[in-house]
Amino acid sequence: MADRRPEKSCEQACESLKQQDYEVAVKHCTEALLSLSQYPPAHLPEACQAEIDRIKIETLLYRIASFLQLKKYGQADEDCRHVLGEGLAKGDGSFRAVLCCMHLKGKLQIVSNVLSNSLMGESLNGMVTKDLTRLKTLLAETEVMM
Repeated sequence: MADRRPEKSCEQACESLKQQDYEVAVKHCTEALLSLSQYPPAHLPEACQAEIDRIKIETLLYRIASFLQLKKYGQADEDCRHVLGEGLAKGDGSFRAVLCCMHLKGKLQIVSNVLSNSLMGESLNGMVTKDLTRLKTLLAETEVMM
């Protein structure tokens, strides 16, 4: 991948989350996702597509955490459904591999903490709670596996 912009935006989003600058994190995530949408999956080598998928999953997780902190639950739930739908639909283990990699780099804990706080401290509607709980369970399973 010659253009490193999506990955850079993803890293900037992570830093913004750490600094609790959630609006900026959403901005970086959205930039990364827009950049990634320019790469048609059918025309890329498998290794490049795997890297794009990794960045996309990571970016969506950061954006979910940011939306939750900003109390934009509908947007968080929409991204959550994308992560769960696309990540688990492949069935090839790549989604869990991304989560494991994030855990090893210390990036998963940020998202996991935000999910936990939102699920315990906020009154969310049933569908949002269901999706976020499912995602939180996957993150917790990943942390335990490691």
